[in-house]
Amino acid sequence: MSKSATYSGYSNNNLPYIRIGDGESTIVIFDGLDFTHKPPRSMELMMYGYIKKLVAARYTVYQVRRKPNLPSGYSMKEMADDYAVMIKEELNYPVDIMGLSTGGSIAFYFAADHPELVRRLILASTGYRLNEKGKTLQLEVAALARAGKLGAASSRLMEGVLSGFSLFIARIMTRLFAGAMFPGGKISDGIVEIEAEDKHNFKERLAEINCPTLVIGGDNDFFYGPIEDTAAGIPGAELVLYKDAGHGALMKKEFTADILSFLQS
Repeated sequence: MSKSATYSGYSNNNLPYIRIGDGESTIVIFDGLDFTHKPPRSMELMMYGYIKKLVAARYTVYQVRRKPNLPSGYSMKEMADDYAVMIKEELNYPVDIMGLSTGGSIAFYFAADHPELVRRLILASTGYRLNEKGKTLQLEVAALARAGKLGAASSRLMEGVLSGFSLFIARIMTRLFAGAMFPGGKISDGIVEIEAEDKHNFKERLAEINCPTLVIGGDNDFFYGPIEDTAAGIPGAELVLYKDAGHGALMKKEFTADILSFLQS
């Protein structure tokens, strides 16, 4: 992840992204729930070891967020269409797609509505809909953010991702540095994402996804579990399920090896 191989900015249709590496193959990652709607910073991605390993495996990696100033009521499908515009205009397609969490919810619509753009699809720590406890938590986060209680919103969100001592430390850090999640107090874009995902349910369209697909995550995912139900609905989908793992399954040491095995098969 050298500086010479990294570039961040906005697509022609205003999607914030960071590009890392200059490999022969391209993977576009639809980022998870995001309140910043600005290009990810390299230091933010250092915690994601799988990106570094993808670059080492000769991939060009695009981590892409949603455009800023989303209008109220903007849907997951419309966000997917935005990604399609970027990829058609600026990349050599088809490309590999990985949807993370909320980004995965968008990736369902992308794969079904724009199949010509997708080579392989990875749905990581996501599902065809939020489960009830995941919906409840995210709506509570939106309500806290709307009320200006940004530290509490950050801390509440972490409760669905971490547990034990890791959660204790994360709560302290998020309350101290909530501005990193809500820069300048900007909250509206993240709330639009949460409200869109609250309505998201792709169950009846799963069979429309006809590209090679990997569903990967923990067997105890707080937000989307059981994710094996998602894999069962997609024709020919592969499932990698980590035992006793939650929403942060992408931090598992096996994660990169498993997705590379799928991408290179």
